[in-house]
Amino acid sequence: MTTSAPAVRALRRLPLTLAALAVLVTSAFPVYWMVITAFKPTAEIQSETPGFLPLHPTLDHFATAVRAPGFGSYWRNSLLVTLGAVLLALVVALLSAFAVGRMRWRGRRAFLLLVFTAQMAPWEALLIPMYVIARDTDMLDSLTMLTLVYFMTTLPFTIVTLRGFLASIPAELEEAALVDGCTRTSAFRRITLPLLAPGLLSTSLFGFITAWNEFAFANTLIIKNQDARTLPVWLSSFANVFGTDWGATMAAASLFMLPVLLVFLFLQNKVTTGMTAGAVKG
Repeated sequence: MTTSAPAVRALRRLPLTLAALAVLVTSAFPVYWMVITAFKPTAEIQSETPGFLPLHPTLDHFATAVRAPGFGSYWRNSLLVTLGAVLLALVVALLSAFAVGRMRWRGRRAFLLLVFTAQMAPWEALLIPMYVIARDTDMLDSLTMLTLVYFMTTLPFTIVTLRGFLASIPAELEEAALVDGCTRTSAFRRITLPLLAPGLLSTSLFGFITAWNEFAFANTLIIKNQDARTLPVWLSSFANVFGTDWGATMAAASLFMLPVLLVFLFLQNKVTTGMTAGAVKG
């Protein structure tokens, strides 16, 4: 009895499938445990026998998190800083990607080398220099300074990804538009920019996740003005406010995760396309 070709291929892929499944379970289980803990009553959380599903689901922990002091203002601060950094990075990176992807000028290779170097650099090493700059310019406890720092950290990746995606769009399309009477700006806006939509979405999502989850800079640059704190910093002190109320802590963490999850699910197809094209083109 011979084994069919599909069965042989499935058998050969079995180790890879098992490895992928192990990575999935390892990565997803902490998130799953966080979410179900947020729905468990306190008695179930403190039980000696943990359950993988809440026996008596409750929303009390979410109510506690939402009513916590500063929740609304910290949520607003995170949104303002994150959206401001992402929009700035997209505008500057789009212009830079067009310059290095469509134009030939002296120093272009050196510029790209600097961008790649900046992307590989550990941003944690800049904590002290950024603190000194913010202190000397009187910008400590400022959301503006935090926005500029997040803009700086997301800019190199955005330039590299948009350049790769721009390289996958034939320059002949813009040249044809120029022949038809469009200016270079009009040709870029009418022809290239719509085709760049997946790349813009993927890079903006990366920048959103980076700025939304960032803790070190927010904790270092926002010291005295507690009203300027962001959600990650607030979340780190949540357990201190509520003692051993792990249900409220997990509920706050679940709410913190929700915006990024919703944006990713809504833009999943286009984001995947943009990341793939930006990674392999150019």
